[in-house]
Amino acid sequence: MALNIGSDHTRFREIVRGKVRENLRKYITHGEMIGRRGRDPVSIPLPQLDVPHFRYGKNGTGGVGQGDGEPGQPLGPGEENGQGQAGDEPGAHILEVDVPLEELAGILAEELDLPRIEPKGTANIKEEKARYNSVRRVGPESLRHFRRSYMQALKRQIATDTYSFQRPRVVPIRDDMRYRSWQTVMEPVANAVVIYMMDVSGSMTDEQKAIVRTEAFWIDTWIKSQYEGVELRYIIHDAAAREVDENAFYHTRESGGTRISSAYKVAASLLKEQFPSSEWNIYCFQFSDGDNWGEDNRESMDLLKEELLPVANLFCYGQVVSPYGSGDFLATLKNTFGEDRDNLVLSEIPNRDAIYDSIKKFLGKGK
Repeated sequence: MALNIGSDHTRFREIVRGKVRENLRKYITHGEMIGRRGRDPVSIPLPQLDVPHFRYGKNGTGGVGQGDGEPGQPLGPGEENGQGQAGDEPGAHILEVDVPLEELAGILAEELDLPRIEPKGTANIKEEKARYNSVRRVGPESLRHFRRSYMQALKRQIATDTYSFQRPRVVPIRDDMRYRSWQTVMEPVANAVVIYMMDVSGSMTDEQKAIVRTEAFWIDTWIKSQYEGVELRYIIHDAAAREVDENAFYHTRESGGTRISSAYKVAASLLKEQFPSSEWNIYCFQFSDGDNWGEDNRESMDLLKEELLPVANLFCYGQVVSPYGSGDFLATLKNTFGEDRDNLVLSEIPNRDAIYDSIKKFLGKGK
């Protein structure tokens, strides 16, 4: 009887998908999957998922119809003496399963009821572009592939014994000619840029940064599933701001005062110079404990109102609760803009358990 392996595999993937959905809040909270890049699959530990398997007996213990026995006697080997005391709990069944990030994004969307992003501009419009990635026998002389033509002529002359090692001359004929050729591919006219901004002053602890990193991973997973390509940029600040790489973003800790406006200035300059809003869909995610120099709040609000909100698809501010931060900046944002502005989303993240709801709030508008 032939085994329907395809349907068995499909059924297994359905079970895995159900288990991931069932435990998604736990995975988001604890961040087991952080650290993977690109389209790499993510290894997820799935508890209590039994996979059918063969269990083999020991060699040399006989078989069916061999040796002495009585009707009803078990065929398996007898019990052996063990060491230690018996337990009263079942053993743990843990299976590591690889789940593609695309599938993970789909599960995230289903579980958090996320709408698909509606990009502005031409981000999802694709145009035809020619890539010279093949060789043909015919074509214009301007696209003649000299090396391929030479090699073809050399192979022909050696095969027909017309090549002289004493007088090495390679004379191509028409049939030897090779020409560069192109393949038409569809490429997006524009993509998305995600700018992360984080306060790294002394009031932001390692735990707050871990919360930010976990939330950013899931935000990346969802946005990358909506666009062909995504550029990521990172800005850190205390009283001054600068653009850094991802590693520095998550591991830098400084002391001193806090000026959130400094981060807004770097972000606005970055967008003007490299990512004009006419060509890019712009997503800004800012994380802070809300502790800002009081006199800087007005400048921060002006920059947000005049420079960032007019060009951003979405600007999200997540306030992570710190034992050292004042938390006043969130209140300033609410008083200035309210909580119903179309492309501004505010979220308070007191602990890891709040990451799940914060992600849903940030991405739930489908911008």
